This record gives sequence, structure tokens and C-alpha cells, in this order.
Amino acid sequence: MKPLIETIVKALVDHPEAVAVETREEEMAVIYELSVHDDDIGKVIGKQGRTIHAIRTVVYAAAAGSPKRVIVHVKEKG
Repeated sequence: MKPLIETIVKALVDHPEAVAVETREEEMAVIYELSVHDDDIGKVIGKQGRTIHAIRTVVYAAAAGSPKRVIVHVKEKG
């Protein structure tokens, strides 16, 4: 799942080298924390959150057979 998120996000941003995805596993969920360059946060979130919502939809569909819930968060610096 991590390579899928990285591939999608790197195609959207101006600083693909700054894209990082951290994975944290909990009892009922797997959480992917996405961090990008400060200039690219708006591109990843999109107008009214449409871009991040679309990314989450793709990731949720890819994890449909997984027994754990998948959560994608965008880390904001500062």
C-alpha cells in the first residue's frame, strides 16, 4: 500500500523527493502518514479536499480485502 500512495503523490507534487509515507499499525487499523514539502501540501489536499479524498478512495479500494481498516493522514508541518 505504501508504494501505491508514494506513486500517486509523487506524480502530483513539485518536490517528489520530499514525499515520505510512514506506516503505523494499530489493533484495528493501519495508518499511513503522508508528509510532503510545505509548498506541495495544497496540491495534495486539493480544493475543498477533493484530491486527498480521491487518493483515499483509491487506497481504500486497494485495501478492500484487508481485515484491518486503512487510514491515510496528511502531516502538516509547523
